[in-house]
Amino acid sequence: MAQRSVKTVGASLLVASLALAGCGSRGESGDSGGSGGEGGGGDKVAKIGVIAPLSGDLSALGLGIQHSVELAVKQANDSDAIPGWKLEVEPVDDEGKAEVGKNGATKLAGDDEVVGVVGNLNSSVSQQTQPVFAAANITQISPANTGPSLTRGADGNTRPYKTYFRTCTTDIAQGGFAAQFLIDQGIKTVATIHDKKTYGQGLVQYFTEAYKKLGGQVVAAETINPDESNYAPVVSAVAPKKPGAVYYGGEYPQAGPLSKQMKAAGLNVPLMGGDGIYDPKFIELAGSTSNGDLATSVGEPTENTEAGKKFLADYKAQNYPEPSAAYGGYSYDAANAIIEALKVSLKDADSAKDARQATVDAVGKVSFDGVTGKVSFDEFGDTSVKVITGYKVEGGKWVSVKSGSVE
Repeated sequence: MAQRSVKTVGASLLVASLALAGCGSRGESGDSGGSGGEGGGGDKVAKIGVIAPLSGDLSALGLGIQHSVELAVKQANDSDAIPGWKLEVEPVDDEGKAEVGKNGATKLAGDDEVVGVVGNLNSSVSQQTQPVFAAANITQISPANTGPSLTRGADGNTRPYKTYFRTCTTDIAQGGFAAQFLIDQGIKTVATIHDKKTYGQGLVQYFTEAYKKLGGQVVAAETINPDESNYAPVVSAVAPKKPGAVYYGGEYPQAGPLSKQMKAAGLNVPLMGGDGIYDPKFIELAGSTSNGDLATSVGEPTENTEAGKKFLADYKAQNYPEPSAAYGGYSYDAANAIIEALKVSLKDADSAKDARQATVDAVGKVSFDGVTGKVSFDEFGDTSVKVITGYKVEGGKWVSVKSGSVE
């Protein structure tokens, strides 16, 4: 807010000026901060938290998540979606790190006005935040976690936390689609590499199982450390096996340099990964040698559907400094799933904290047409939509090649 100078005036005018100067304002960019308490016009406040990497290597994805939630909340407030209540967004930076995420979840759980959370980006971080939110009866909806065990448990059939949901599908679907995608392109041999994290390990596991069933051969299976930057040893181990492609389980900060170093060492085959590499930053890091590299990502391309086009136009109109990125539509749908539930749970609630369990119950019953398709959840908290898209880098851009639903 612009600062006003006050010259010598009467005491009453001075008091009025100070009162005005103390009033907070929210910009048109969707910033919905605030310290809580009563909202405008005496409305009570309920907060939707965002927990994602808002700084560091993965911040391009995390900030897209945050702004997409801000957009949903702004639209809900503008339409007075929940009479008597003002919604606010409470962002927390998890840095893409498990321990930082756990501390961030504890902070959000300790805020009595937080009734739902969108996040995390990383499956390994959600493993630490899930029990924190569950203990506080706070709904958690991830727009990006694809690790199957988060909803299916270690045995594949037991839901660990009834407070946890996700709007994206899992690595079982993504790995299977990727395997078929490569086979369809005539690539019958691959080498796999993963970064030893939950996401990367799971992606490679489900890809490998599906690829072998389809008749493909895995000629090498290697790992790297998450903080490595010199991939000469792993490239040297893979290159003599002459794979038709390299399938990488991990994210773009490592995948980009890996692709570049592969090609520089003469291993001129496509690098393929999951949604963790489907970002313009991968191409930026890999350089021109990324042409021909491949990726899968959850859902149809946002720009290909009418609902997606509207979301992107609304997002652009808010002038957010970062793009919605790969998970914008899923984050927007996650926030709207919470908002739909809050229409039920806050109706007769005295406080946001009192509505937490009712919100969990209501989220499990939501069903509406969102940006990413029908937004609804099965008995495990998984999305009912299992669409995957295959992409290829052409001319320095990710270009969609094929979309399909995976059973």
